[in-house]
Amino acid sequence: MTASQAGDHGPYEVIHLGGEAAAIVPLADLRRLQAVQRHAPVEVLEQAEVEATVTAHREWVAAGRPGAVSHEEAMANCSASSEGRVVAYGAGFGVLDDDLITVEHVDRVE
Repeated sequence: MTASQAGDHGPYEVIHLGGEAAAIVPLADLRRLQAVQRHAPVEVLEQAEVEATVTAHREWVAAGRPGAVSHEEAMANCSASSEGRVVAYGAGFGVLDDDLITVEHVDRVE
């Protein structure tokens, strides 16, 4: 486990454990966030999820795209999947299982 002090993450300490990052927050802040999530309209929650995803992607790009694999390697990994067939589209690819496309890679978010 590694830890970093406040910075882009506001006043919270960020820890890294098992390839995941987590913020250490006071319980009062956590409870407030949980209350907001319970009472917020669906549209607000969806927009917050979009913003969080875009921010995470930008941080990943700024960090040099750690863990990224080539398109060929990603396609080979998806092709080996027994759950569905690989579908190419737009800026990435996904796995088609019935009528559901699961996105496995997005090349670029602006």
